[in-house]
Amino acid sequence: MNLDLQRRIDLLSNLGTWMQLNDSSWLLAQENAMHANAWFTKEHITFAIDNIISCFLQKEKLTEWTKPYTLPAQPKTVGIVMAGNIPLVGFHDFVCGFISGHYLRLKLSSKDDILLPFLLGKLGEWEPEVLEQVKIEERLNGCDAYIATGSNNTSRYFQQYFGHVPNIIRKNRTSVAIIDGTETEEELGNLADDVYLFYGLGCRNVTQVCVPEEYNFEPMLKAFNKHNSYADLNKYKNNYDYHLALYLLNRVSYMSNESLLIVENKLPFSAVSVLHYKYYTNLAEIKQELTSSADIQAIIGHGFIPFGDAQKPALADYADGVDTMQFLCAL
Repeated sequence: MNLDLQRRIDLLSNLGTWMQLNDSSWLLAQENAMHANAWFTKEHITFAIDNIISCFLQKEKLTEWTKPYTLPAQPKTVGIVMAGNIPLVGFHDFVCGFISGHYLRLKLSSKDDILLPFLLGKLGEWEPEVLEQVKIEERLNGCDAYIATGSNNTSRYFQQYFGHVPNIIRKNRTSVAIIDGTETEEELGNLADDVYLFYGLGCRNVTQVCVPEEYNFEPMLKAFNKHNSYADLNKYKNNYDYHLALYLLNRVSYMSNESLLIVENKLPFSAVSVLHYKYYTNLAEIKQELTSSADIQAIIGHGFIPFGDAQKPALADYADGVDTMQFLCAL
């Protein structure tokens, strides 16, 4: 492969510029992605694209990000199994693989198999060499290394298939917010984005809030009303109605603003349309507990990721805290 690092950075930067132009073919690809997956709304696809452009595809950011790494002199073949829970969720793995210079073999989720192939095609129009480096395949046999993202269940299969070579295998993770009671109305409104965006399907979505004892939930519920329109999506409303019926049948105490059910539960993982909460008595202890948990992808709150930024990871915000670039550079 002949593309040098600067050419790869330039290509990604040019892609970010082009994505902002809203070319008719790009808009059509987004429409097709919406029709193929009812969870992919125009709002969420646009949000994901805007974040990729601003956080991943800026020339200065790409240049700074790559500086600490010594890229491999000899490219390997890396298989990447991508998730499909939110639009373009595997894009960061693609960027890491592409920038590191390895040959990539991508297996896409059937839930998100339209947007990335379109963008790869665009890169291939500008530089045919890209389509030699990056290929989409159904089966990923014989790769030198693998990166696979899935559930706790699929991770066992990944380990069985890929465990004999270098790998990163990701399991279920979720995100939590620590509320200390001093949050402003604006911060609670931003927290609503962290909870609701992508219908709560992302590992960076807040699915549990940790609150001080005697916490008053009314301001939070009021702030969350900004996303009540989410209940207009049938798939989301069906989840809401199902869990509401369960809580009523089992006499579980809950709070609601008509689009979200808030229930006390020590587990950080919650269902779509449900937000868990748990009380804490010692702020330092809850911080320690969450930062050491293998289940937590991101922590939102004062002193952590700012409210509203859960779904805006930077290039160096690696999933599960595993440095993907370092892994690829060490192959």
